Amino acid sequence: MNVLSKIEPLLMQVQKPAQYIGGEVGSIVKERDKVDVRFAFCFPDTYEIGMSHLGMKILYSLINTRENYWCERVFAPCADFEALMREHDIPLYALESLDAVNTFDMVGFTLQYELSYTNILNMLDLAGIPLYAKDRGETLSPIVFAGGPCVCNPEPLADFFDLFILGEGEEVNLEMMDLYYNMKQAGASRSEFLRAAAQIPGIYVPSLYDVTYHEDGTVLAVTPRDNAPATIQKRIVDDMDKVFYPETFVVPFVETVHDRAVEEVLRGCIRGCRFCQAGFLYRPFREKSPETIQRQCRDLCDSTGYQEISLSSLSTSDHSRLEETLNGLLPYLESHRINLTLPSLRVDNFSRELMDRIQGVRKSSLTFAPEAGTQRLRDVINKNVTEEELMRTAKIAFSGGFTNVKLYFMMGLPTEDKDDIAGIAQLAERMIALFYETSDRPKGKSIQISISVATFVPKPFTPFEFEPQIDREQLKERQQHLIESIQPRNRKKIKVSWHTYEISFLEAVLARGDRRLVPVIEQAWRNGSKFDSWSEYFNYENWQRAFDACGIDPAFYANRTRSYDEVFPWDHLDYLVDKSFFIRENQTAHTSQTTPHCRAKCAGCGVNRKIGRACFE
Repeated sequence: MNVLSKIEPLLMQVQKPAQYIGGEVGSIVKERDKVDVRFAFCFPDTYEIGMSHLGMKILYSLINTRENYWCERVFAPCADFEALMREHDIPLYALESLDAVNTFDMVGFTLQYELSYTNILNMLDLAGIPLYAKDRGETLSPIVFAGGPCVCNPEPLADFFDLFILGEGEEVNLEMMDLYYNMKQAGASRSEFLRAAAQIPGIYVPSLYDVTYHEDGTVLAVTPRDNAPATIQKRIVDDMDKVFYPETFVVPFVETVHDRAVEEVLRGCIRGCRFCQAGFLYRPFREKSPETIQRQCRDLCDSTGYQEISLSSLSTSDHSRLEETLNGLLPYLESHRINLTLPSLRVDNFSRELMDRIQGVRKSSLTFAPEAGTQRLRDVINKNVTEEELMRTAKIAFSGGFTNVKLYFMMGLPTEDKDDIAGIAQLAERMIALFYETSDRPKGKSIQISISVATFVPKPFTPFEFEPQIDREQLKERQQHLIESIQPRNRKKIKVSWHTYEISFLEAVLARGDRRLVPVIEQAWRNGSKFDSWSEYFNYENWQRAFDACGIDPAFYANRTRSYDEVFPWDHLDYLVDKSFFIRENQTAHTSQTTPHCRAKCAGCGVNRKIGRACFE
C-alpha cells in the first residue's frame, strides 16, 4: 500500500511536513519488481533526531549497495501527524517508497536509549504489525528485529522481537539478509528461519531461551533449546580502514539535531571509566588511518555540501595520529570554508594548538565532563583526570577567548558523600577565580559556568552494574546541598541544571530489567506513554500504574545492590569483556584506586584475548 494519496491533503496541517515525504538528495529509490528483500530501518524517535544517527547512515548505504536489497528509512511521527494517521487509517510507512511497513520483509529497529521502548510498540501498532512475536504466525515476513547498544540487555523487550543483533552490524546484517533471501526462495516458515538465524554468530533469538527465577526474584538460569547456542557473542569488524563507510549521506530538507557531515575516526575506548557503558560495549579500540579519514571527509563534504564536519568517536583526542590527520585535513577544510568540530575531547590531552586548529574557520564551544567534584570520587569512577589538568585546560580556553564553560557531572555515584557534592561547586568557583587571574583573558567580559548534573544510572557491562541507584529523597538532599555550597557572590556566574529523577530511575529499571518487564512496557504504552525521553511527553504516572497493574516493584531493578555471584538477565550475552574484570574493577573502585588506560598498561579485560588480537603492550 502506497500512502501518497492519503498523506498529501494532510501535510499542511502538521509542523515540518517535509520530514514525512522523502525525496531528499542522496535518498535511494529502487524499482520494486527488481528487489528481493525489503528492509525497513526504523528509528524510534523523530526524523530530526534519527537523521542525525550515524549507524542508520552506514547501514542504509551498505545494504543499498546490493542491487536486489532495498533499505528504506522509517521514523516515529510527531504527535500531530500521528493523530491524523490514526484518524485517516494511514499505516506507518517508509520514506523512499511511501509503502506501508507491514509489507516489508524485514523491520529493524535501532535501540539507542531505554526510554524509546514505548515508541517501538507505538510504531509496530501504527504499522499494523502484532506487538508480540508469537502472534505473527508462521509466515516468514515481516521479521522484526533490533540492534544497537541497548541490545546488550534486550530482555525487557524479548517477547516483542523475533531476534536481536549483538555488536557491530556491517557484516552480520548482510549475512542475516542473505539467509532470509535463501529461505524465502525455499518457502521456509518463520520458525525455520529463526532456528537457522540463531546459528549466525551475533544473532540472539529470545524465543529459543527459557528463563527461570529464584524465589527472591533473581534469575536462576537462562536455558537454550532447539540447538541454540548457550552464549551469544557480539560481532565486531576488525579493520576500520576496510570496513564500509558511505561516500554520501541523505541530506534532509529540514534542520536536524546534528546538521553536518560526520566522520567516524575510531571505535572503542582505551579509558575504562567505570560508569561508562559505551566504553566497554564498543571495545576493542580500533582506529582509521589518517589517509582514510581525510579521504572520507573530502568525499562526504563534496557530495553533501555540508559546511561542517565532525570527527566522531567516544574519545577523538585519543586517536594516536590525530595531529597527522589534522595536518592533512585542515588545508582542504580551510580552502572550502568548512568548519571542523571535535566532540569527546578529554582535558588530559587538550592543548592550545588543538584549540587553535578546531577554531580554524569559526569558534565553537568547548564542553568538558569532570563527572565528579573531588579527586577522590574521580578516582572511584576511574576518570583519570586531575584538577591540575582541568585547570590547565580551562586556562587554555580562557586565553583562547572562551568565556562560557559547560561542565558535566553525575550525582549518586558509588561512595559519594557531601564533600563530593560540595566539590562540584568549589571546582566551578576555582575556575571563576582562574578566569580573572588569566592575564590574556577576554577583557570586559564576565565568565559564565553552566553545570549540568545527571543522576547516575548503573548499566549492564560496566564495573558499576552491581551498584544501586540512589532514591528520590537522597537525590533531593544532594541537589539542595549543591545549591547551598555555591557562594552567594558566584550565584550569577554559575547556573545549575539537572535531569528529572523519574526519567533516570526508569532508565535504570529498563537497563537492568528482565522479561517480567515486557507486560509493564506494553501497559505503559497503553496508558499513553510514548516519547518518554522528551520531558514534555514524559508521564511517570503512566509507568507507575503499569508497575502496579503488573505487580512489579521497580526498585528491585534500580535501587538494590547486586552480589557478584548473581546471575544477571544478560549473562548469556557476551560483549567480550570478562565479568571477572568487572568484579575486580568494582572492588578497586571501592578502594578509591584507579586503573591505567589501555595504552599505559593492560588491565586484563579479556577482549583482545577472545578475538585473537594483541593488546597495546
